Amino acid sequence: MKVIVLCSGGMDSVTALYWARQEHSVSATVSFDYGSKHNPRELPFAAAHAAKIGVRHEIVPLRFMDRLFASGLLASGGDIPEGHYEADNMKQTVVPFRNAIMLSIAAGFAESIDAEGLVIAAHGGDHAIYPDCREDFMRAMGEAMRLGTYAGVQLLRPFIAMNKGGIAALGARLGVDFAQTYSCYKGGPVHCGKCGTCVERREAFAQAGLVDPTVYLSTESLPEKPKPF
Repeated sequence: MKVIVLCSGGMDSVTALYWARQEHSVSATVSFDYGSKHNPRELPFAAAHAAKIGVRHEIVPLRFMDRLFASGLLASGGDIPEGHYEADNMKQTVVPFRNAIMLSIAAGFAESIDAEGLVIAAHGGDHAIYPDCREDFMRAMGEAMRLGTYAGVQLLRPFIAMNKGGIAALGARLGVDFAQTYSCYKGGPVHCGKCGTCVERREAFAQAGLVDPTVYLSTESLPEKPKPF
């Protein structure tokens, strides 16, 4: 199947790109510059991996989100919280309806270049905090994409039942250089090691039994996973 891949430059989406290259024919990768604190750090990695495997890379500007939307993840927002990625304070990093906006644009692009599928790296660890990463939403969005395009563009979500440790293990098997990916929501030159996505990244390499190639400002003990109410 001819597919496009949403690729931010983070470890999940880069792994999804290498998975798609193995399982399908990748027509293009798409990244979004929506004004997040970490966009300037991660987008060059998305471009580099697209160039490495020889596919077209497009960056779509969505800076209106930084101006109109409320989220700590955006440059216009407050400080990035620290702690476990499933902690309640991580809801401050939700960008309202972000995936719906991005998937809508990507679906139109996919049909325009005769691609039949769209790959997104949403995974099981996203479910606790991000409502637009959950399978119910993805299933509904996939149906909307299928019904709203002549090509019946399919939404492929290969990691939806996988945790980040599983993604790290898969990426290692596919030859992903994780040192050439970026995750930290604070957007600094070095991963902070304490924000939710840094904690998740550190956990992932530990779960997969892999050496973490990332340099962190802090490698203090990881926070415990919150207990469900």
